[in-house]
Amino acid sequence: MELHFAKLHGTGNDFVFVDDFSRDIELTDDQVRFLCDRHFGIGADGVVLVRPSDDPACAAYMHYLNADGSLSQMCGNGVRCFAKYLVDRGYVPASEKRLVADTLSGPKPIRFEVDADGSMTLATVDMGRPVLDPASVPVAAQANARSAKGVAFVRELPVESPWGAFSFTCVSMGNPHAVCFVDDWESFPDALFPSADKRLATLDLDKIGAFFERCPAFPERANIEFATVGEKGIEMRVFERGCGETLACGTGACAVNVAASLTGRAGCENDLRLRGGTLRIVWGDDDHVHMTGPAVEVYRGTVEL
Repeated sequence: MELHFAKLHGTGNDFVFVDDFSRDIELTDDQVRFLCDRHFGIGADGVVLVRPSDDPACAAYMHYLNADGSLSQMCGNGVRCFAKYLVDRGYVPASEKRLVADTLSGPKPIRFEVDADGSMTLATVDMGRPVLDPASVPVAAQANARSAKGVAFVRELPVESPWGAFSFTCVSMGNPHAVCFVDDWESFPDALFPSADKRLATLDLDKIGAFFERCPAFPERANIEFATVGEKGIEMRVFERGCGETLACGTGACAVNVAASLTGRAGCENDLRLRGGTLRIVWGDDDHVHMTGPAVEVYRGTVEL
């Protein structure tokens, strides 16, 4: 079949968008992998089918598929791009400045800004409350700490690997995240770096991320983040479940921000510096996490499947 698509990205996290308001498009895992292939297909971190929502309060439903074809509950950068797709095509009037996106992890209210031509440029997404309960993240461990509000969570859980034990703080933002904060890169095993230059940018994330994504501690797999807190914000890299390393991850940035606050490394409002750009994350007094960042449409086209 001939598939009409648009390619969008949020801080380098890119997606193939397909209008499926007719609800007649079902993609196989192989078709999704082809579309996301950066050599033989279009190239993307995932595919979004834009479908009608059964919730009258929502503008549309975001059906998000990881690059391997697996279904994901939520994608933070993807939902900003989803808002841009709807606004720029007139499904949501630019003058409204807000919409609600339906996702598998629930409705996500979004406030957006537009340029002089009415095209969306920036969006702030209410990502909801972080989930800390170990069984709900999920992580195969007992809570070993409590937040300032008395909520039990898994803090710096040691998880064994071929390179030794690494400590993860576990948070769900509609999908599971395991966050490892690093204060001393020199203490990391040499085998995880291509040279003696040890820092976040040189870490072999494909190797270590692939191991932890599927380790038994995370029964539904997990997005794996390594992060360093600095004066200019929190620098992070992410290995996404079902995809591999991406230039940015919105839910991952939210999870890292929450984890940094829970462990006393930072406050509740930070700039999260990813390889593809910077996201502003605020964990508010209402316990909701708010993410602000751009969304860009790259091009439109058709492809044969």
